[in-house]
Amino acid sequence: MAAVALFAGAEHRLVYQNEACARLLGARPVGLPAREAFPEPDAGEFLTVLDEVVATGRPRQLPEAREPDPGAPEQARYFVYSCTPVTMSEGRGAMVVALDTTAETMALERYEAVVTAVSQMVWVLRADGSAQELVPGCQQLTGSPWRDRMDEQWGAHIHPHDRARLRQEWYAALAEESPGLFETTFRVRASDGSYRHMSTRCVPILRNGRPEEWMAATDDVQDTWSATLRERLLAEIAQVSGGGLDESFAAVAKAIVPELADACVIMLLDHEEWPPPEHVPVTARRAASATRHGLPARPPLQDQTVVISGTVRDVLARRAPCTFDLSAGKGMPPGIVPAVTEQWLRSADATSLTLYPLVAEDVVLGYAATSANGDSPAPGPADTTLIQGIFRASERPIRKALELQRARRTALRLQHAHLTSPPAVPGASLAACYEPASSANEIGGDWYDAVVHAEDTLVLDIGDVSGHGLTAATAMGQLRSMLRGLAWNNGPECLPSAVLTMLEDAAEGLDIASFTTAVHARLQRRPDGAWHMTWSNAGHRPPLLIPARADPYFLTGAGTDPPLCVAPVLPRTSHTHILAPGDTLLLYTDGLIETPTASLDDGQHRLLTAAAHQRGASLSDLLGSLQRSLSDNRDDIALIAFRADPPTLAPPGHRGPLRGRATRQRPGR
Repeated sequence: MAAVALFAGAEHRLVYQNEACARLLGARPVGLPAREAFPEPDAGEFLTVLDEVVATGRPRQLPEAREPDPGAPEQARYFVYSCTPVTMSEGRGAMVVALDTTAETMALERYEAVVTAVSQMVWVLRADGSAQELVPGCQQLTGSPWRDRMDEQWGAHIHPHDRARLRQEWYAALAEESPGLFETTFRVRASDGSYRHMSTRCVPILRNGRPEEWMAATDDVQDTWSATLRERLLAEIAQVSGGGLDESFAAVAKAIVPELADACVIMLLDHEEWPPPEHVPVTARRAASATRHGLPARPPLQDQTVVISGTVRDVLARRAPCTFDLSAGKGMPPGIVPAVTEQWLRSADATSLTLYPLVAEDVVLGYAATSANGDSPAPGPADTTLIQGIFRASERPIRKALELQRARRTALRLQHAHLTSPPAVPGASLAACYEPASSANEIGGDWYDAVVHAEDTLVLDIGDVSGHGLTAATAMGQLRSMLRGLAWNNGPECLPSAVLTMLEDAAEGLDIASFTTAVHARLQRRPDGAWHMTWSNAGHRPPLLIPARADPYFLTGAGTDPPLCVAPVLPRTSHTHILAPGDTLLLYTDGLIETPTASLDDGQHRLLTAAAHQRGASLSDLLGSLQRSLSDNRDDIALIAFRADPPTLAPPGHRGPLRGRATRQRPGR
């Protein structure tokens, strides 16, 4: 309720006051002149206003005033009042109307105290773009004094990559019919030249349903942003499992771009011991790269190398980042990246290049080169510290990849030590190959073997030990060696089914492998140039026969026995077939035909088709073509092919290739 008081006459006698006035100012005697009714020392301005209003006939509004509370002298009260000329029976006078603003004033004081206490910049943004800083901090952050227009204040300091987005978000907020809280994060260039992430929250002040002003609070969230980003990037990198170094570092490069750099290339050294002698040249290979959207397409990875310079050696020796300025036409330091990458950096308008050593288990693996391109600023100390921290913190998945790589190399050396070149066979041709899985996958337990018993007897083996890695490779070596010894010691007349039975007994007794598939075949040359084949299949894919003058087909016999060490009590069987001169026999492992997107039956059908097209090729060309056209290189592949030499002169009465009928025999000698 408004407080009202009436004054009349030259002395401004108090002729009326309502209850609200008595509560606000205290009860005053009616009839006394104003100077007597309001004897307070600070009432002088009020009496002067009364004189002016009565003399001029123009109303006046007095500014906010502070008065003690009559009921509680220690509690101040705030009010605003107006003075309006009036005419009464007592003559000309004035009406004073006062409004209590104590609650509003105290609320404002509390708000000012709160915003002053927080570590934020607080400012008001108006619809016309003008702004007023309430809680200072902008100059301390940017080094530039506050400007009264937002485009002048922030425009030059906002990161180039954030300007368009920030402008778009702000205009979208202004266009909303019922605008609400506006929040955004952007980067601002600090006084030291680095960029810091700032979070702004704007609350609209609505009048007639439209925002006329926005109250904004801006806070420096760089530390929080860095910690959150670091944890997210490391979580992304940690998702890479079972891959090689190239795959792991590709994940690191992809995580860094575009959050922390415009482009990143990973260079891995070909020298395992560091530091090498100064006179020994060291080559680095481009293993992975990533670029942000909007830059030219990066060149493909194609064995691109560079002999590193003394500059790179120094960075690796100090194990600290180093930034090179490439702006204003400054050339690229030589011996840092391959020529194709250097050319890409020029085409992508790189303005700076930063090198970071890559270290795992105190082993220097290589270095990363990140670039700022176009209008992107060069990284500041905080940026390089953060990126260096990401590389260091990614050591765990890199170390895992390094361990897998070492185990893979050991397993591969073990495989190659066992898988020797096949022997020369009179009257026939032999070819074999082993293709390890891609670097993203572990080495398996695939093997092949060929043993000549006598001039007219040959033993062929193909097998696959379940599992991957060094364990599978070791088991493969043991089984292959035992199978070779059993076949040799038991002589050329021992049936393949009996040899596999003995191998199974030994593997079970020695606990070498729990699940293994294999084909053990014996081929004996006949006087007419054909070969008599006897084989036993322990759960393996069936051998493929490519006749000289007919379509390829699989030798399934009368059925397939279970893999080794699965059902040792079951008897194993042998099958027979006649290979005519010119016929080709192919033994292979699952890696040739198995893919994630197709069944093994589909793979076998593709193998039949591919083999038919390569019937006339040499054995080495046949194996190479099948491997390239059928395998996705996810798994190991072992192949061995046998071809009976065609006769120099067809025997009298011969009308076509000899064909045998598959028969089933019991194990025995």
